[in-house]
Amino acid sequence: MRVLVVTAVTAEADSVLTGLTPHPDSPGPEPRTLPGGYLITRRDLPGIAFDVLAAGVGPAAAAAGTATALALADHSLVVSAGIGGGFAPAAPVGSLVVADAIVAADLGAETPEGFLDVQALGFGRSVHLPPAELAARAAEVTGALLAPVLTVSTVTGTAGGAAGLLARHPMAGAEAMEGFGVAEAAAAHGLPVLELRAVSNAVGPRDRAAWRIGDALAALADGFRVLGPVLANWGERHEHR
Repeated sequence: MRVLVVTAVTAEADSVLTGLTPHPDSPGPEPRTLPGGYLITRRDLPGIAFDVLAAGVGPAAAAAGTATALALADHSLVVSAGIGGGFAPAAPVGSLVVADAIVAADLGAETPEGFLDVQALGFGRSVHLPPAELAARAAEVTGALLAPVLTVSTVTGTAGGAAGLLARHPMAGAEAMEGFGVAEAAAAHGLPVLELRAVSNAVGPRDRAAWRIGDALAALADGFRVLGPVLANWGERHEHR
C-alpha cells in the first residue's frame, strides 16, 4: 500500500517523517523535487510506503500539490496532515483531531439570510467524508477527537468569527487551511482521504503568544508513530476490493 501524506509546510512534513521513522537516529531518504517545486520524501514501513509532501498553505496550493503528486505515482489513500486551530473545550492545545467530515467552511456566499455554502448554491460539494471505519480507528489509536475539521481560507481571529463557524458547524473540532483542497484532488483520482490535525491554538481571538506550535508538531509526530500500522491494516483489507 502506498499513502500520500500532504502537509502545508516543511516543518509539518518533518514531524510526520519523524513519526514514521522506526529508528530516530537512522538517516532517512533525501526529499526530491516534483514539477512545480514541491518537496516530497518517501518513507517505507512494513507493508506500507508513505510519500510525504509539502504542498503549500491554503486549499488551492494543497489541491495543486496533491494533484501533481497523484499524477506521478499510484496511491491507495491520501492523508491531509498538519497543525491547526482547535475549538475549545473539545480540542485543547496539544491534542489531535481526526476528521469524520472535511468541510469547506467559508466557500460560498453571504446572503441577507446568512451564509450559503457552495453545495447549497448548486455549484458542487462542501463536504468530503473519510472512510468511517478508518477515521474511527485512527482516532482511537492516536487518542484524537473524532469530529468535523473545517477548511478555511482565512484563519479565524475573533470570537465572533469562531461563534459563527460553530453556529453553522456545532460539532466541529478544528479548523485548518488545506484539508478540503487535498480531498478534492483525492476525489478526482477516486481515492479515499483522511485528515489529522494537531492543535496549536484555540480558534478565536488571535493571540500569537498563546500558540504552541512546537507542542502541536510533537503531537503530530506522536500521532504518526501509531498511525502507520493502522493504515497498513486498513489497506490490506480494502485495497483490492
